[in-house]
Amino acid sequence: MEKVILAIDALGGDRAPEVVLEGLEAALREDEDLEAVLCGPAEVVEGFAASHSRCQAHPTTESIAMGEHPAEAVRRKKDSSLVVGCRLVKEGLAQGFFSAGSTGACLAAATLLMGRVKGVSRPALCTVIPSPKGPVVMADVGANADCKPEYLLQFAQMAVIYAEEVLGKASPRVALLNIGEEETKGSAFAQEAFSCLKAGLPGFSGNGEGSDILAANYDVFVTDGFTGNVCLKTIEGTSKALFGALKALFSATALTKLGALAVKGGLGALKEQVSADTYGGAPLLGVKGACVVGHGSSNALAIKNGIHTTASVVRRDLSGLIANAVSKPQDMQ
Repeated sequence: MEKVILAIDALGGDRAPEVVLEGLEAALREDEDLEAVLCGPAEVVEGFAASHSRCQAHPTTESIAMGEHPAEAVRRKKDSSLVVGCRLVKEGLAQGFFSAGSTGACLAAATLLMGRVKGVSRPALCTVIPSPKGPVVMADVGANADCKPEYLLQFAQMAVIYAEEVLGKASPRVALLNIGEEETKGSAFAQEAFSCLKAGLPGFSGNGEGSDILAANYDVFVTDGFTGNVCLKTIEGTSKALFGALKALFSATALTKLGALAVKGGLGALKEQVSADTYGGAPLLGVKGACVVGHGSSNALAIKNGIHTTASVVRRDLSGLIANAVSKPQDMQ
């Protein structure tokens, strides 16, 4: 594989730095062509780098907490691990950045420091929703709460590139997330977005409903960031509640415990199929370089897979492919 240098936020996530170090160690072990620049407090990063030959320490003196105002924190805390990581990409000292820290701060830092790809009106946060039938791509899931309908065309163009290049989906089927299949369904915004996608996106399949997501009836769903984020968290919460209820059910009596032993393997496989830890992060498409944002509650497995996803985004040169594919019409300027 091609050698990749990634900047890693040692302080990103609810359980940082422990799970970040554990996940990075696993990623380095699995990918011999991966190198890392670990950003964080000296007492955290220097010891780890000293014992890992393909990791360089980059000590920082500040951190951005989850509850801080993203843009203000990015402007004020220039020596935070998150801001420094994005700056390393801008300066060419790293090719990509991974953090499980504040999503808003990651978006602000990546956009302000790394910059947008020429022709991209709004970068979009693009996630993979695992389902029993295969991965489903959704964009946007939180970068743009307020959108113009024409932005969704660019979100779709970028998400298609991600689905093709990183997930290996040939000619992905794209749907607009809506409340019905008919072209006239939804708000005025949804109807106008439908028209933009129909006119500008080859292979656009029409409207898709929420029930189509986990059924994987389409490969890519496009929506505004507000709707996408609510949808994503609803799916995550439902999955967590369902498996929690099953665990309680199978632990209730001696008989159900026996039943649990019989289906343990199948349930474990199903849980893996629908686990967000499989991909570990959502890339911010449309910025120069690679920026992947992990979930704040990430465990070491999610961190490891998020780092692998970041390396894949770099190796596939998604920024370059997006720059070639996306142009900005005058009315979007």
